[in-house]
Amino acid sequence: MKKSQVNVKGICFTGIMAALVFVFTFTFKIPLGNGYTHLGDAFIFLSAYLLGGKRATFAAGLGGALADLAGGYTMWIAPTFIAKFLMAGVCCLVAELIFKRSLLGYAVGAVAGAIVHIGAYSLAWFLLFDKAAMISAFPALTLQTVVGVVVAAVFVAVFRKTGTDNKLRAMAGFEKKEKKAEAASEGK
Repeated sequence: MKKSQVNVKGICFTGIMAALVFVFTFTFKIPLGNGYTHLGDAFIFLSAYLLGGKRATFAAGLGGALADLAGGYTMWIAPTFIAKFLMAGVCCLVAELIFKRSLLGYAVGAVAGAIVHIGAYSLAWFLLFDKAAMISAFPALTLQTVVGVVVAAVFVAVFRKTGTDNKLRAMAGFEKKEKKAEAASEGK
């Protein structure tokens, strides 16, 4: 019974993070060049920190893709899902597997995820349009991604200072997994 409660909590929190990605992508648009920039990426990186890899990837992809659907950017739904999914996935892989969920790991992971995100979207621009469109979209895409990393870092810093990160991670069912992993590594 308890395991299903944790799963329901995790699913609900994943849905909340997907909704935040959607809201901050769809609502707070800043028009730039070929499209717009937004704060949704910050919530993707925050999802990676709070939820972990399996859940964050779906929150990222789903939230971003739904924003494109609601905004009428239907040709971007699949590329957005893939780019956001990969961005969160790479961030979590680096943070969780290489750096064992340390704060430095999430910082390095966010940079790695940002690079993958920019690469994936650049490829999409090239495939959907041409090289000129890809090049013209690159500065706005880079700015959007960098702002997302910085805003997420501010949220993480505030959350860590206030202890909110532990409460949110516990709500998501993530902390219990970390404690079990620590206990297993210590031989308890």
